[in-house]
Amino acid sequence: MFRLFAALLALLGMAAPLAAQGPGRSLEYDRVAAQGLPDQRLTIWLPPGYDASDKHYPVLYMHDGHNLFDVTKSNFNKIWAADKAMLAAAASGKVEPHIIIGIWAPGNDRYRQYLPRSAYDAAPPALKAQMDSAGGGEIISDRYLAWIAGPLKAWVDASFRTRTGRDDTAIVGSSMGGLMSCYAFLERPEVFGKAGCISSHWPAVDPRAVAGEDSGVKAMWDGWLAGRLGAPDGRRVWMDHGTATLDQFYAPYQQAIDARFAASGWQKGRDWESRVYEGAEHEENAWAARLPEIFGWLLAKD
Repeated sequence: MFRLFAALLALLGMAAPLAAQGPGRSLEYDRVAAQGLPDQRLTIWLPPGYDASDKHYPVLYMHDGHNLFDVTKSNFNKIWAADKAMLAAAASGKVEPHIIIGIWAPGNDRYRQYLPRSAYDAAPPALKAQMDSAGGGEIISDRYLAWIAGPLKAWVDASFRTRTGRDDTAIVGSSMGGLMSCYAFLERPEVFGKAGCISSHWPAVDPRAVAGEDSGVKAMWDGWLAGRLGAPDGRRVWMDHGTATLDQFYAPYQQAIDARFAASGWQKGRDWESRVYEGAEHEENAWAARLPEIFGWLLAKD
């Protein structure tokens, strides 16, 4: 483990500054080794004032880091503008600026890195077969989570002025990244106190392919959540979806998941939130439009 951590530090030493995307400062780290995973890549955003103070900051981990800040690095010529959303949320006075750790998706390995392993293990055989086909290889989200919560977080906390506790550590993603954020929140509650699960891809595979398996998919997620939610204990989770393109399939699943949160004693509006954005599509511009609102609720000061 020490050797792996040392290797991670060596690789992360090869940082290159990026052009600033408005206020704040960005750093990029390429070819980051992570045990049992494809090489990872990071874009880290430091809030304005970071370099001129000795303040310690809460930390937000985000998936699909290539789509967060710089349109020239994005998949679809669209970005979340996560830095601008953080600045807008902070300007409201309700949110402290967070350091953002953007973790790039590993290309074709994205699905198998983001699909929650414990949900996959509990999937009915027909659904699991479709997951295997979509993944094209072993599901490795358990390793990804172990890396984020272990060596990566240890390096971030050692290298930047962070507040390291659960209540100052959040994780956010969309689509499969939304599933991954819920997975991290549920499996590592001592690490992640807040999660944003945006347009989460609850069907897990092509939603048209599971049209006749809806009850099985819902039962998988319901059992998964029931066994892991526990008491809120000050934790907070945001969930949402639109009604157009891929998001049009999510409502029945999200409603079942909302019911599980309520049945488990979580109070809506305090411990969890679930919203529907009429007409919103499954894409970065739609997520960027509501990200200041998401940050404003999820990351609000207690």
